[in-house]
Amino acid sequence: MHSHKTELFSIPVDIAYGSLALFQNIVHNVFLLYHVDIFVSVYKIDKTSFWIGEMIFLVWNSLNDPVFGWISDKRYLSAGKGKSFSASSIVLQRLEALLWTGPLFAVSFMGFWVQWAYPGLQFVICLCLYDGFLTMIDLHHAALLADLAISAETRTRLNSRASMFSILGSASVFLSYAVWNKDNLRSFRIFCAILTLVSLLGFLVMTRVLKQVFQKNMEKMDEVKNSLSLSNEGESDKHKLKSFVGELMTQTNFKWFAVMNLVQVFHCHFNSNFFPLFLENLLGNAISPGMGPFLIGISFVAPHFNNLYFLSLCRKYGVYAVIRILFCVKLALSIVMFLAGPNYLWLLCFFIASNRVFTEGTCKLLNLVISDLVDEDYVLHHRNQAVSALMFGTAALLSKPGQTLAPLIGTWLLAQQTGHDIFQTGQEFSSIKPLHSSEGSVVSDYRQGCFNLLVYVPVVCALTQLAVWSQFSLHGRRLQWVKSMREGTTHYV
Repeated sequence: MHSHKTELFSIPVDIAYGSLALFQNIVHNVFLLYHVDIFVSVYKIDKTSFWIGEMIFLVWNSLNDPVFGWISDKRYLSAGKGKSFSASSIVLQRLEALLWTGPLFAVSFMGFWVQWAYPGLQFVICLCLYDGFLTMIDLHHAALLADLAISAETRTRLNSRASMFSILGSASVFLSYAVWNKDNLRSFRIFCAILTLVSLLGFLVMTRVLKQVFQKNMEKMDEVKNSLSLSNEGESDKHKLKSFVGELMTQTNFKWFAVMNLVQVFHCHFNSNFFPLFLENLLGNAISPGMGPFLIGISFVAPHFNNLYFLSLCRKYGVYAVIRILFCVKLALSIVMFLAGPNYLWLLCFFIASNRVFTEGTCKLLNLVISDLVDEDYVLHHRNQAVSALMFGTAALLSKPGQTLAPLIGTWLLAQQTGHDIFQTGQEFSSIKPLHSSEGSVVSDYRQGCFNLLVYVPVVCALTQLAVWSQFSLHGRRLQWVKSMREGTTHYV
């Protein structure tokens, strides 16, 4: 990758691109940890309002990815002669979107930490606003991965820069523990205001840096051969959408990826949802009080460190092979843990942490696979311009059910394995401890049930994913052919 630099800031493209992950993660990790707690414990939202809010959010969260992707990319879908359009201006359009959604995302984060409306109403408004801007950032940042570069080496380098900055962003998780106090939120609110300001300014500065780079190089890039034509202006959006869906259904690799990704999203959210349960019920008093929060904090940071190593393996062996190895490692660790049983506490501690870390690490490689699918779609359907945001949005739509299925199936399996329903038998919100826990047999049975849940889910997920992933053919010679076909028409960074 050529290190284009601005005269004003002298920041390479890959550093500027990666830094956007920092300004997203410093606020998003805090959101993940505290947004439910503050509404339940501090604002005292009632259960009915909470579940109604979650249902509204579920619908919005599922629909906004493909809708925003469609709005962003619908003009590039069809072939034909029409309005001239340069490939480099696609990048500028994505950066323009990041320039205004980034700061608004930061401001919407601040809306959670000060009570300004009825809790149920504030919960819905804050969640939907925050997730809307987050989706826009995710879509355009991920689409830039496919638009800025074509070669696997360059894409993995851009991805590794994002991981490095995400590690820095995860520091906000550790700092938040020092200021979080439900009884006095003043320090926490000041901390969140500082994070908001840093995120807002970061998005403003770095998107301007990237825009300056491409505005400077736009004429040179367009002189090469990047003059494209937009589709027939008279063609209806409805026809273009129907055409795109039909074309997507012919892409066997996209369908296999969608199934694998659905299982992966399910497993990622299952681990996140039940991480505290496994810590409390399987490790309990065997670890010090500070170890639980430390493990949770590490689980946010370690996947980014791992990703740097995984990306170096991707450059050497290819993304397909690395993901297959990670599925095998997940299966092997789960079988070893199953054979060892629930009484080897330090092995259990390692497995609980590593299971989440490896699963999250796999999730962070999937953008590279979707970028390859963007290339395949571009080549197979002879597009004038890759529809990156729309492909990422469609992939997200098909994987989002896993986010909802994780707590639903998880709580059902927990009830089946332990006989304890956290919604019916708990005396407090989301109780994760069985009643009458003084009875040794009850505690032992409940612990064994939690252990079964911990081990069975990754085994089933890994076996399913290995079977599905074996059908995915966009690697090796086919991927080389797709890359060579696309590189023959466009080249950017």
